[in-house]
Amino acid sequence: MPELPGDLLPTFILDRYEGVEARLLGDFTEAERNAYVEANAAALRELGPADLVFANHVLLGAPVGAASGLPYRVKAHGSELEYAMRGREDLARWGAETLAGAEVVYAGSEHIREVLEDVCGHVDRVEIVPPGVDVEEFRPEDREAALAALLEEASRDPDGGDERQPDPGNAGRFAEFFAEDAPTVLYFGKLIENKGVHVLLEALRGLDARAVVVGFGDYRDPLEELAPPETLFTGALEHRHLVHLLPLCDVAVVPSIFPEAFGMVAAEAAAAGVLPVVSSHSGLAEVAAGIGEEVGAETAELLSFPAGDADALRARLSAILALPPERRRELGLAARRAVETHWSWGVVAARLLSPATA
Repeated sequence: MPELPGDLLPTFILDRYEGVEARLLGDFTEAERNAYVEANAAALRELGPADLVFANHVLLGAPVGAASGLPYRVKAHGSELEYAMRGREDLARWGAETLAGAEVVYAGSEHIREVLEDVCGHVDRVEIVPPGVDVEEFRPEDREAALAALLEEASRDPDGGDERQPDPGNAGRFAEFFAEDAPTVLYFGKLIENKGVHVLLEALRGLDARAVVVGFGDYRDPLEELAPPETLFTGALEHRHLVHLLPLCDVAVVPSIFPEAFGMVAAEAAAAGVLPVVSSHSGLAEVAAGIGEEVGAETAELLSFPAGDADALRARLSAILALPPERRRELGLAARRAVETHWSWGVVAARLLSPATA
């Protein structure tokens, strides 16, 4: 990574990063933006020549790719488009100008293709290529083995740290929580209002199920006050925890009330053999549709609900949890097949590396 000019790190959402000053991209001056682009482009030129540069984010990825002088392709995301570029004519114009030189512009979903055109205007050579899931890491696992592995991973966690770390004492809480095999609903993601976790907590009321809430964010305290008694908050967890936690749960929920570029959380849950239930909008709906192709029309109707509608979510969860365990496992394996077909790393990598089309 090149040395950042002035130790300034452009971000789309403010957060804390050790050793640098994070600042919203929209608050950078033109000179600061150009300095960042040139520092990264110079690093690429030093590493070159290259057959292809894969640049993440319209900004600042596309300007870096263009300034490098090397062939480049750009992956557009919802984060820069929605949080930094929308409503900023200067940034939208800069994005469009630098995308024009890219061999291909990738959008992770049809939703992001539409957002890209809405923010930057018409862009040539846009292809839909979703993010990928490691189906070797996220996979179904026997309950006993999954619990033992989760406890082992949790025992390795530090005793203390900031909000980005797992909560201290998780190993003991996991052991107690999962000692009983009861219906369990999982949420994992950022604990911010846009993610709609409060909708899930409302839906759990009156439902014979408990919940595990994984993540960090400034909305955690209000969520803990809203949560039903049998709700376990874990703090942030890593993939090494999640791959074993997922098989211990019966359903995963992605209740976002704000558009999502893609339903990565839903796809990872499905890869682990856990049915996801998502808000029926944006990239989430596209993931639900892909899984629905494998699980059949009757179950497909249970995989999404109108955003913000806790009653509808409760009904979907109730129907899934009422299924016999054997049927849920069967549907979970079907959901995994959808991930292998559409979103496995091998499938996605092949599409990214395919020759550019005119």
